[in-house]
Amino acid sequence: MKKTYLIAAAASALLCAANMDAQNHDWAKFGRYAKANETVQASPRAVFMGDSITDNWDDRDGDFFTDNNFVCRGISGQTTSEMLVRFRRDVIDLHPRYVVIMAGTNDIAMNNGHIELENVLGNIISMCELAKANKIKPILCSVLPSTSFGWRPEAGNPSEKIIKLNSMIEEYSRSAHIKYVDYHSALKDENNGLPQKYAPDNVHPNKDAYKIMESIILKYL
Repeated sequence: MKKTYLIAAAASALLCAANMDAQNHDWAKFGRYAKANETVQASPRAVFMGDSITDNWDDRDGDFFTDNNFVCRGISGQTTSEMLVRFRRDVIDLHPRYVVIMAGTNDIAMNNGHIELENVLGNIISMCELAKANKIKPILCSVLPSTSFGWRPEAGNPSEKIIKLNSMIEEYSRSAHIKYVDYHSALKDENNGLPQKYAPDNVHPNKDAYKIMESIILKYL
C-alpha cells in the first residue's frame, strides 16, 4: 500500500510540474520583444511582422531597418496563430504607419500541426482587421517559394500549397484594397523553389535575396 501511495504521489508531482511548465511557457513569445518594445520612442514607419524569414532579415541587413525607421518583429518558427496572438503588443502598441505581414511558411510546414489554408488566411485577415481598426495600413506579402522544409520533411513538397496560399492572400488583398507584395515571382526558380544562390537551405534568404526584397517592398512604403 505504501509503495502504491509513493508511486501515486510521484506521478501527481510530475503532473503538477508539467502543468506549471505549461503555464509558464510563453507560447506566443511575448517576451521576445518586450524590452525592445519599451525602447521604441517614436512611432516607426513600418513594423515587419513574420517568422524566421523576417527575423533573419534584421540580422543580415540591419541597416535596412534603421535607415528607414522600420522595426523588425519576426520570430523564428512562428505560425500565423502565434503572430495574431502577439499582434497587439508587437505591432499595434508601437503605432506604426504600416505593418508589413509575411506569414504562412510555418503553417504549411505544420509547425503546430495541420491547419487548413482557409484558417491560415483567416489569421492573416484578422491581423489586417486589427491593424485597420487602429489606423495602421497593412501590407500583405507573398510566402516565399520553397520545395522542401529541412526541419519538417513529412510536409513533403510545399511549392503548390505556397502558390495556392499566395493566390488566396492576393485575392483577399484585392477585395480589401490592401497592397499585395509579390516576392514569390521575383525569387522563384523553374521548380517554384528558392534557388541555391538565394537560399542554401531552400527556405531562408541570404543577403542577396533580401536586397531584391528590399527593392520591391520600398516601392510600397
